[in-house]
Amino acid sequence: MRLFLLAAAALPTLAALAPTTALAWGGTAHAVIDRAAIEAIPDSGPTFLRRHIDYIAGSASLPDGWRGDSEPFSKMEEDPNHGWFKEQFAFLKPIPRSRHEFVLALYKHYEAIKDKDPATAARTNVRWTGTLPYAAMESYERLIACMRQFRALQAARKDTSFSEQHCAFQVIRLGHYIGDGAQPLHDSVNSDGWRGENPKDYTRDRTIHGRFESEFVDGIGLTVKDIAPRIGAPGHRDGDMFTAVLAFLDDASSRMEQVYVLEKRDGFSNFKDKDVREMVYAQTAGGAAMLRDMICRAWAESASKPQPLTPSPLDPANPAHNPETGSAPAQVGA
Repeated sequence: MRLFLLAAAALPTLAALAPTTALAWGGTAHAVIDRAAIEAIPDSGPTFLRRHIDYIAGSASLPDGWRGDSEPFSKMEEDPNHGWFKEQFAFLKPIPRSRHEFVLALYKHYEAIKDKDPATAARTNVRWTGTLPYAAMESYERLIACMRQFRALQAARKDTSFSEQHCAFQVIRLGHYIGDGAQPLHDSVNSDGWRGENPKDYTRDRTIHGRFESEFVDGIGLTVKDIAPRIGAPGHRDGDMFTAVLAFLDDASSRMEQVYVLEKRDGFSNFKDKDVREMVYAQTAGGAAMLRDMICRAWAESASKPQPLTPSPLDPANPAHNPETGSAPAQVGA
């Protein structure tokens, strides 16, 4: 009973630490990002996705529905996939090429600091760091596999309808994570109000997140036409995709403070504010461009026959095998 009372007494403190559930760009911007990305796919890309553009855009916010308190197993797995709070793992360089190695690294750091710095230790876990780039890469590689199946069925002149639907679903997942990553407040511990020292007197109001990404976006009536001219030609045709995703998140994170600067004007209540509009247009266009690029790169990757690794990542004989995770981390791609 005494342990129960102690735990109950600690609940207010833990609740104060807990981040809110940010719903990322709201439905409007997520749908616009996905639709703009599909429309920007060149004729040499996976044009079959155009047939599913309404399904993809209409389901753009689907992953947010997997984060409800009433589905705790789903929530625990899904919540971290929507953020990347860089300040929380500045000690970790380089970023592991494995979700499991990332989690273990956080726990080891927690163990090392829990007695001397309990406040920081309480936030050294995946809920306070996020796992967005891992979720994005996992969806990206599943998309490659789906597209490879589509190619095989198409070559055999068989029905591709189910395969197309599988690919479209993976685009929905990938698009949501990339869309989240394009929103600067998803790439900082200041996701829902400024934390820590605050010499510039930025708002600590947790509603800043929704006021920026939902209320303002809906207020200006964001459409594909607003961002399509900004998307540009396809990129990321080569190079390591995980590295590219991390760079994409770093770029968005660098604009986090500017969101707070703009909020100080009028709390995002002026829908004619050109600077806030520019921030929305730039970030949603950047998200659409990154999504389009990853879709096209997945299509190109799917044209190659998969090459098994020797030794297998699960084989202890693999030089990079990590016995703590039971696997070698992902190799650097070309």
